[in-house]
Amino acid sequence: MTGMKRTTEKNLMVFSGRAHPELAEEVTALLGSGLVPQELRDFANGEIYVRFEESVRGCDAFVIQSHGAPINQWVMEQLIMVDALKRASAKRITVVIPFYPYARQDKKHRGREPISARLIADMFRQAGANRLISVDLHSSQIQGYFDGPVDHLMAMPILADYVGAHYGGSDLAVVSPDAGRIRVAEQWSARLGGLPLAFVHKTRDVSHPNEARANRVVGDIRGRTCVLVDDMIDTGSTICKAVEALLDGGAAEVVVAATHAVLSGPAVDRLKNSRAREVIVTNTLPIPSERHFDSLTTLSIAPLISRAIREVFEDGSVTSLFDGRA
Repeated sequence: MTGMKRTTEKNLMVFSGRAHPELAEEVTALLGSGLVPQELRDFANGEIYVRFEESVRGCDAFVIQSHGAPINQWVMEQLIMVDALKRASAKRITVVIPFYPYARQDKKHRGREPISARLIADMFRQAGANRLISVDLHSSQIQGYFDGPVDHLMAMPILADYVGAHYGGSDLAVVSPDAGRIRVAEQWSARLGGLPLAFVHKTRDVSHPNEARANRVVGDIRGRTCVLVDDMIDTGSTICKAVEALLDGGAAEVVVAATHAVLSGPAVDRLKNSRAREVIVTNTLPIPSERHFDSLTTLSIAPLISRAIREVFEDGSVTSLFDGRA
């Protein structure tokens, strides 16, 4: 009687939703793997259908989806893809979410509010995800919402190295747009050789989302090139007000650096008309050509994501990718 042959060879398979296929293609090109072919379409009533055109049994699956507008459609699409992989006997499913949806709803500000960031994590776990990879979460506590390993990658080294290469000869200061993100500004400062820090003191009314008032600058920025750092630019209101506050406070010029270019509504017009010298972002979210403007620079996050996928697949260490030492 001959025993069954047992294979221990691991099989890496990468899948992409329809939100940002260019990023997924860049990631797989770096991995040398290619995207798994699939049928992915909408029914007349908006329901989403998915079917993978290759066997996924026993594979190590990575599902990439960027959650820009229409955000609810892309969340649902990725959930359905995960469910399909689980039911087709994928061995391990990792959801790669460069921009985590609903991340700003991470706690209750007032009574009778949801904690939607936790709900998103619960839904992915229930759908069958074993692991989550994301870039620059709005708050680190979101890592604890997912019942499984979370790899929280940092784009700061990519952005900071660009700033260092292009503005290294200037008298620089790192500025946080509010007191809550000083820790991130400290990491930037350390990366760029111990630059002075400042922050913009602002007030926000929880009943009016996307609105903040930049009040005054705390720190010495006079005559310096200020690097204004944040995790995302949504409507651009906060960033543009901070740019004005810095220049009014004596800054020589302002460079904006942010990971996620959400760029909702009036953001492009506001940034285009702001006095910022350059706006530096990554491609965690798609930026259509009509949203580009002269001072916008987009850096690729694909090398960071591909390295994380390779480390997870090979059971290596992802630590250097999310502690800012990469």
